[in-house]
Amino acid sequence: MMDRAALRLIILGVFLISATSDPVKKKKNVDIYSFYINSTVTSRYATTVITSRVANTLNESQEIQFEVKIPKNAFISKFRMTIEGKTYDGVVKEKEAAQQQYNQAVSRGQSAGLVKSVGRTLEDFKTSVTVSAFSKVTFELTYEELLKRRLGKYGLLINAQPMQPVADFKIDVHIQEKPGISFLEVKGDLSTGDLANAIKTTRADKDAWVTFYPTQDQQTKCKSCGENGLNGDLLITYDVERQNPKGEIMVSKGYFVHYFAPSDVPRISKNVVFIIDRSGSMSGRKIKQTRLALLRILSDLDEDDHFGLITFDSEVSLWKRELLKATEANLENANSFVRKIRDRGYTDINAAVLAGVDMINRHPREGTASILILLTDGDPTTGETNKEKIMSNVKEAIGTKFPLYCLGFGYDVNFDFLTKMSLENSGVARRIYEDSDADLQLQGFYEEVAVPLLTDIQLKYPGGTNLTKTSFSLYFNGSEIVVSGQITDNSVESFTTEVIALSKGNNVMYQDTIMTKDPSDVPPENEDFMQRLWAYLTVKQLLERQVLLNGQEKEDEKKEAIKLSLKYQFVTPLTSMVVTKPQEGDVEVADKPKEEEEPPRLPAPGFIQQHHSVGAPADHPGVQYSLLSDTAASITLHTGSNRILLPVVGQSKPLCFEVPLPHKLRLLQDSASEFSMNGESLTGQTGFNQIALHYKTNHHLTIKTTSIRYHDGQNQVEFLWGQELTQNNTEGVSLILRSNEIDVTMGNIHIVILLHKEQLDMFLWPAVRTRPKDVSLTGVLGESDISYDEIQGTQTPTLKLKDQEVKTSLVMVKDYRLASAPVVGCWLVPFQTVTQLELSDFTVTQL
Repeated sequence: MMDRAALRLIILGVFLISATSDPVKKKKNVDIYSFYINSTVTSRYATTVITSRVANTLNESQEIQFEVKIPKNAFISKFRMTIEGKTYDGVVKEKEAAQQQYNQAVSRGQSAGLVKSVGRTLEDFKTSVTVSAFSKVTFELTYEELLKRRLGKYGLLINAQPMQPVADFKIDVHIQEKPGISFLEVKGDLSTGDLANAIKTTRADKDAWVTFYPTQDQQTKCKSCGENGLNGDLLITYDVERQNPKGEIMVSKGYFVHYFAPSDVPRISKNVVFIIDRSGSMSGRKIKQTRLALLRILSDLDEDDHFGLITFDSEVSLWKRELLKATEANLENANSFVRKIRDRGYTDINAAVLAGVDMINRHPREGTASILILLTDGDPTTGETNKEKIMSNVKEAIGTKFPLYCLGFGYDVNFDFLTKMSLENSGVARRIYEDSDADLQLQGFYEEVAVPLLTDIQLKYPGGTNLTKTSFSLYFNGSEIVVSGQITDNSVESFTTEVIALSKGNNVMYQDTIMTKDPSDVPPENEDFMQRLWAYLTVKQLLERQVLLNGQEKEDEKKEAIKLSLKYQFVTPLTSMVVTKPQEGDVEVADKPKEEEEPPRLPAPGFIQQHHSVGAPADHPGVQYSLLSDTAASITLHTGSNRILLPVVGQSKPLCFEVPLPHKLRLLQDSASEFSMNGESLTGQTGFNQIALHYKTNHHLTIKTTSIRYHDGQNQVEFLWGQELTQNNTEGVSLILRSNEIDVTMGNIHIVILLHKEQLDMFLWPAVRTRPKDVSLTGVLGESDISYDEIQGTQTPTLKLKDQEVKTSLVMVKDYRLASAPVVGCWLVPFQTVTQLELSDFTVTQL
């Protein structure tokens, strides 16, 4: 079997090189001799193609990892690799079919899936392939996105981090906008220092070209560059001419798109209520940044705006009972209130939001726009804690009168809950990332909604069908409304649009007609862009509505989203791209990550992580191995999967098997005592980000890396990691919280959950301390006291396990069951051989 190594690609352009020689020596055996990023933007719809050509300069085959970063808002639509004249294309399939194909490959011991992660604006795509001695491979990845207008401009983000200077490195961007380009600016790390001289911008009436052709020498001299070459991004921002307040209409091959962004209307004064979480989990930097952001936001209010401030924990506190005008005196008084906000207590989201709704409802003002903004970092933990009931209460109270915007601070927040509550009330949810600029993120969101211009916007298109969203509650200055659809009769000579809205309480109408036979100004090579734009926007909105629908309607829209995703080969949350590699049918799967997934912490720029196997088979050189103990079941991460260690009888080495990431699994269950333990793992992360234990019908313990919550059926208690020794005992349940572990006894089952911190990573690890002899436990960690025999005289290590002969390899892993995480070896065996079941038999939908 051919040697395997690693070739990664990070969309928008990141290459990490990894091989298996001495980790201290810098390797020169992989040459990225050409790296092109070509982006074409036609009427805000961007199609970007990354093409990388790599040579293996060794006299033996090796596997090279290929990794690229793409914008979070984009859909991958094509991946291809060409090796020795043969092409391997990625194929988009329904997620369930792709996952089944991947699981079958993993159970056969073949390669793990593509690792995905979510950052603020980028997602990762990775794959690898074995390249023969002195041979070359070409990678090509395409993704598509509709650029969104924020604060009066569009932004095209391109990242490049090849991890070595490239002889032939080029970024080409062509922007074509029918109404003309009003301004264009190039910013970002790659536009600083000597690299600024490598950027060339050319503009015509309706076109703009940006090229970036740095020399190898220049690639080492930018602010964030070094001997590993480029490391940064280009951000191209621009806007279009807006001489027609009725908007821009384009028609092509039976499809249309309407961009509506009038600026000739007066601003509407607003009523805004800020609802601020001050619970204990907001302590430290989060509450300080929230105070700072609020002070800045208050200073930006216009004098004819009215505002209110509400803070909450288990109690709800109102700065004033009514909305007050943003006068100098009132703002000074509000600033004093904000400076005194302190963290404490639990989280009563229900009461706080209803108080905000009540404040706006009690002070209606004709011709104004009302906005509710909620900032929280956690789940509801007191008062009404049933999320469905909270959403029902809020929706009934608001009654479609104004939008609710939910800002989720950090990753401990239930972002699905905030998203659904926002969408049900004509708003959006936005994550605020825990970082040094969190206050600027908060302020930036407010600036996007600071100047409402129109309310109750309805767009109508006689002769149009299969329309995207046509009803909007608010239009803000600097944003844009986009509607696309199909034209029912391609023979018509004209197409009419009609927009009806309210401006300061008065009806306004915009009506326009375009001749469908006029030249579209779209070059022939891009003439299908409008159909793809319609499909992209339709799928995005169908996916967004999924969280709001139930029953048959939800299933019908899901089927439609899948149908369009497959037709246009979009990698979406409902589809996956299957990459079948040359090595004996190895399969990898690329998924669209969910927003609530926390990104893994990457190694510091300029460093390449390398890992070595101990006694690993020759077809897996350089694969990452962590280590584990041989006592109780334990789990470790292995390039897209968790490794689970099994205790054995009569042998010195334990067994281990792999479970692919991400997953939600039943870890342990005893039906007789009504005990269960479930765990959730995210892509690219070690261990678990969340573990939930249930006992009887009323005891529920939820453990996260930031907090611990226990509900006994009547009362809810919240703990924080790192607090002083804490004990809680009730009805057969004992909890003992130490600094970095929680000791849990439920009935006669004893488990310890450890909190591990490695560099910047935090993760949970379960260890079963006591399993009753007379109880048959099931679940991924349910197997115990397994026996096996080593078969002597075989070329490949082979075990006799459960009456089967199983080929294996000795791998080294960390035992995170212990705080010291010692290193031991284990025999790696197939998942299905050990469990005699499929992975789906252990999967749960809810923790």
